[in-house]
Amino acid sequence: MCATCGCGPSSHTHSHEGDTFDHTHQQETGARAHSHHKQKVDVEKDILHENNLLAERNRGYFEAKDILALNLVSSPGSGKTTLLERTLTDLKEQADFFVIEGDQQTTNDADRIHATGTRVVQINTGKGCHLDAHMILHALQGMKPSANSIVFIENVGNLVCPAMFDLGEKERVVIMSVTEGEDKPLKYPDMFHSSTLCVINKTDLLPYVPFNIEKARENVRKVNPRLEILEVSCLTGEGLSSWYDWLKEKLIDNPISAVTQ
Repeated sequence: MCATCGCGPSSHTHSHEGDTFDHTHQQETGARAHSHHKQKVDVEKDILHENNLLAERNRGYFEAKDILALNLVSSPGSGKTTLLERTLTDLKEQADFFVIEGDQQTTNDADRIHATGTRVVQINTGKGCHLDAHMILHALQGMKPSANSIVFIENVGNLVCPAMFDLGEKERVVIMSVTEGEDKPLKYPDMFHSSTLCVINKTDLLPYVPFNIEKARENVRKVNPRLEILEVSCLTGEGLSSWYDWLKEKLIDNPISAVTQ
């Protein structure tokens, strides 16, 4: 298992439009096992250090072009793509949007985003369970988002590994749904601790599922007292206005926007 993020039984591969990045760790036995463990820790540090350098490069690009970049993270099935579809459709006249889609396989979500008329790039990670800064760098080079726009990065559905990888985003938005259980923040604290907004989605299902929304909010606060919480339903539209207001506020609060306005 990879010491960096836990992808795969013994190795993982990240793929982006023909570029492949392999990190393979072979098992050793006997007297060499202890030294191999030390080597794996060093590799982990090196990989994260390189990722962080590229993340800063991405961040500089976003800041130079006054782009609001948001990293959307969640477990599979929380409704990230549906939230994006509603947002892109409802706000298409108010801002320029670009989307980077991350999935292990298929272009299903990218096809849904493309149907809204939004420019989208698909990244398939293969066995990898997260996006990294290098992948985002390549996607940006091909996409060339316009200045003063919003770039959504929909990460691979996973509440563990994506928490470790800075992509250069301005905001990290963690999405959980009422079908997942209110203990998600306690079980996956790193993701909630590193996020700036928590969206509790699918609130229209509250009458039909054993989900205590007050307990969920309490658990979020235990992990990250500063984490803002919004409750939405993409089906009924309830709470989406608060989400849209949050986006507009963050777009205005971009450092360069604050200077130029």
